Amino acid sequence: MTDLFAATTDAQPSREQLGEGAVLLRNCVGHDEAALLADLRAIIKAAPFRHLVTPGGHTMSVAMTNCGRVGWVSDSSGYRYDPVDPDSGQTWPSMPPSLRSLAARAAAEGGYKGFTPDACLINRYKPGAKLSLHQDKDELDLGAPIVSVSLGLPATFLFGGLTRNVAQRRYRLTHGDVVVWGGPSRLAYHGVAPLPAGEHAVMGAQRINLTFRKTR
Repeated sequence: MTDLFAATTDAQPSREQLGEGAVLLRNCVGHDEAALLADLRAIIKAAPFRHLVTPGGHTMSVAMTNCGRVGWVSDSSGYRYDPVDPDSGQTWPSMPPSLRSLAARAAAEGGYKGFTPDACLINRYKPGAKLSLHQDKDELDLGAPIVSVSLGLPATFLFGGLTRNVAQRRYRLTHGDVVVWGGPSRLAYHGVAPLPAGEHAVMGAQRINLTFRKTR
């Protein structure tokens, strides 16, 4: 990660409804940014990014790591949450207060008070990387929302319905934006279009996405 810090805007978050139970919060990171990025660097140092392989043998273009009680992993045996980092054999780094409080605050703003995530998936997008349309359904607790934080380069977020053939709407996510979805939209199909090239003042030539989940 680029070791740069830039002043954040003082603009207040704005809210955009994406669907029933789903909301986009603009500029939601704000003054927590410095602590969040410092903690994020420490997590990545302890558990470096890697490109996971899907059960079908496809190497994901998005690199990822995790923090929290469990981490999301994928290999030939399937998708799952695991308390142990398969690369190091150690438990995942703990979720620091800066990340946990951001997730809880955004969830509350989105209508989901009391959100206590136990996993944070940290995805790194380089130009050209994408995330295919999918549902987040490996969690036992589907009553809790998904909280997704965007850092770095702008990306196009695709948000659809409960079946794959429902047309997706496209939203431009910028640094500090957070998407929260749950309730009737909890199993909505979503994805990220290929990331365009660029250079962000804070994060450099990449996008980092933090996805907070309650797995049980």
